[in-house]
Parts: sequence; C-alpha cells; structure tokens
Amino acid sequence: MRVFSGDFLNDLEIAAKQSPRKRAHYNLHHSYNEPCQRLFNALEFGTYIRPHRHWTDPKVELLVAVRGVLAFVAFNDHGHVKEITRFGSGVREEELAVGLEVTPEIWHTVIPLVPGCLLLEVKAGPFDPYQAKDLAPWAPNEGTPDADAYLRLLTELVTK
Repeated sequence: MRVFSGDFLNDLEIAAKQSPRKRAHYNLHHSYNEPCQRLFNALEFGTYIRPHRHWTDPKVELLVAVRGVLAFVAFNDHGHVKEITRFGSGVREEELAVGLEVTPEIWHTVIPLVPGCLLLEVKAGPFDPYQAKDLAPWAPNEGTPDADAYLRLLTELVTK
C-alpha cells in the first residue's frame, strides 16, 4: 500500500513552482509496460501545455482534479475552441466538475486557473513516450514568445 499524503502533494507543488515549465509530475506506475499508467501532475498558473491529442496511441485519458481549479479546452481540427470545461477540487461550485475522460481524437489542453493545481491522470498502458502526444500543428511550440501570447489569449477566454 502507498499513501499519498498532504506533504507528498505539497512537495510536488513546490517542484512545479521551481520548474521553468511551471509543472512537475510523479509517476505512480513503476514501468511504461504496466497496463495502467497513472501519475500526479502539478500545474502552476502560467504553465503552457501545447494543445494535443492522443490519436497515434489511441487511449482514453482520465483527468481528475486533486487540488485547484482548471479549465479543459477542446478544439476542432482547425484550432478553434469547441468547448471549455472548468473542473476542480476543494471548491463548492455547482457547475464545477471534478474531472473528465478525454477520448483520443479530441484536441485539448489544460489551463490551471489558480496556483497549486494538481491532477491525477490515468491512461491504459503500455506507454510509448515517443507516441505520447500528437501536437497540434496550429499551436505554438512551448517556450516561445508566441506560446506566451497564445496562453494569455486562452486564459482570458476561459476566465470570462
């Protein structure tokens, strides 16, 4: 048995705050060959996750908020926003989901709306890190000025 304490989550949150990418993850699975891949992903406000889908290695992805409030943004094939779903934990809000399942064909990103967000992600294995994501060709690369501007635009859109 493993217990994931508040201290464990706090340490992961600190690692995300100290990361240049403003995120950090902790794999719960011991091998990419395991039939169930699961991880905690700490996301700080201001991190940019390039929109992507999981078409090459088509598996459903489960995202459950452990801490914080986030926005899941789904796009069409041309990069236009189709849907925004706010989800989170620790906040009593009627319209706030606690998580969602993402099918492989959906272009998406997740945007943390407050500092200290934590997700539990679950996906069928085995996992091939070379086919983990199909990056959206219409979205800017991480770490570029265009990505910063794009993230600001998306953040404004999801916080309206």
